[in-house]
Amino acid sequence: METSLIDPSTFHDLAKADIGAFSPKPTSIEGDQLEAARSFFQSPDGSVDIGIWECTPGRFTADRTNSSEICHIISGRVEVSRADGEMRELGPGDLLVLPQGWKGEWRIHETTRKLYMIQSAG
Repeated sequence: METSLIDPSTFHDLAKADIGAFSPKPTSIEGDQLEAARSFFQSPDGSVDIGIWECTPGRFTADRTNSSEICHIISGRVEVSRADGEMRELGPGDLLVLPQGWKGEWRIHETTRKLYMIQSAG
């Protein structure tokens, strides 16, 4: 099986990379949030997606029932709370792993940009 690498320049200066137009966040529960995302890589079978996501301040629910996610915060400040109440504050440079089955909320304090890798269950 041949595997190709992603061009390293794809991930150069992610803080300034164009990620397209913002639209209303469907799972927002506070703050009239807007989000934008740009996928840089998808595996041939569609099970892995790597890209950048950005969201404005507010609060939204998140559900990783059918996927897991690794998030590297590029800019902004957030609190991520698990359904059982455990909360983590995150900022630039922090890494967060949301295992498959994770459910909770994100509270965005400052517009936040992250690099994400989502792996769908399969």
